[in-house]
Amino acid sequence: MQSGAIRPIPNMLPRKLFTPDHEAFRETVRKFYEKEVVPNIEKYEKQQHVDRDLWNKAGALGLLCTTMPEEYGGSGVDRLYSMILIEEQAYAMDSSTGFSLHSDIVANYINNFGNEDQKQKWLPKMASGETVTAIAMTEPGTGSDLQAVRTTAVLDGDEYVINGSKIFITNGYLCDMAIVVCKTGNSDKGSANLSLIIVEADRAGFSKGKPLNKIGMKGQDTCELFFDNVRVPKENLLGMEGMGFIMLMKELAWERMLVAIICQAGAEAAFAHTVQYTKDRKAFGKPIGTFQNTRFKLAELRTEIDFCRTYLDRCMELQLEESLGVDAAAAAKYKISDMFSKVVDECLQLHGGYGYMLEYPIARAYIDNRANRIYAGTNEIMKELISRTL
Repeated sequence: MQSGAIRPIPNMLPRKLFTPDHEAFRETVRKFYEKEVVPNIEKYEKQQHVDRDLWNKAGALGLLCTTMPEEYGGSGVDRLYSMILIEEQAYAMDSSTGFSLHSDIVANYINNFGNEDQKQKWLPKMASGETVTAIAMTEPGTGSDLQAVRTTAVLDGDEYVINGSKIFITNGYLCDMAIVVCKTGNSDKGSANLSLIIVEADRAGFSKGKPLNKIGMKGQDTCELFFDNVRVPKENLLGMEGMGFIMLMKELAWERMLVAIICQAGAEAAFAHTVQYTKDRKAFGKPIGTFQNTRFKLAELRTEIDFCRTYLDRCMELQLEESLGVDAAAAAKYKISDMFSKVVDECLQLHGGYGYMLEYPIARAYIDNRANRIYAGTNEIMKELISRTL
């Protein structure tokens, strides 16, 4: 299989986000993916999830929950370290590991909205890889409409009783704990009815479906979760009852940035593989990269990739200043995921028939990329969010 980590072609405008410390961390992450992940991608795709001990290996290297405070097992570093982790995953052409959801979404909910007991209980185990986590939002029939959630959590004495189901849950099959979006009220304002509740996977009535048979991202652990009279103590409530929608909105901008980062780095990796292919592949006695059509097409793609990189890095600067707007994050997610789709389609075309063969990395990128325009809110929802600011 001709896949694996590749270094992106340097941008026409040099990046200025990273310090030497960031680059040293990048080297650690790159070696981890080259040694532990890339050789096992085919295995992960067949079993539809990564090996459980991969989480422990990542935790031992300090690759999980890096932005969490040191007192909770993290490294207390900035979100550029999260960006590096996602970029190196994309450069490795890997769609199997669900580290970013665990470290940059679930951990943030607990750190930002949890009480001290919840932080002490969960974050250190998440940072070490002892505990794998998921967030259970989407349900059959709800899609991007979180206010239509039907999973209920009814307070019965000192416990919530949870009933319902969730679908398309990343890390769901291996998860030891999930933050579950539940309906806890019946007001006319649907957003006021939602709460976030921590549910341990070993509780009676909590069950998991088999990994879902997706068209791409086959190695990523994705499944359905079912809740049949699952009882959890009311201390498992995250934040305050009825505040779930507000908490979700505060974190969704960062989640959309994560998708934009994945897509940007994915496009850079697909492009780098294609440039190399056009140098190696010959037709009519010379490399196909010497044909004008190939050169012009690569020039077009290179320009689009670099323009999106500049916008994304500027968004990241604002993210670090905690001043990134919801509309800017939505625009990054929408535009860059669309760009990635165009890049992999054009790059596959430049591969000819070999681009349709799964032993070539461009084929895997083609099928893995499609979900990026759907999750974290569809691109149509992103346009709706942007239009509201006009």
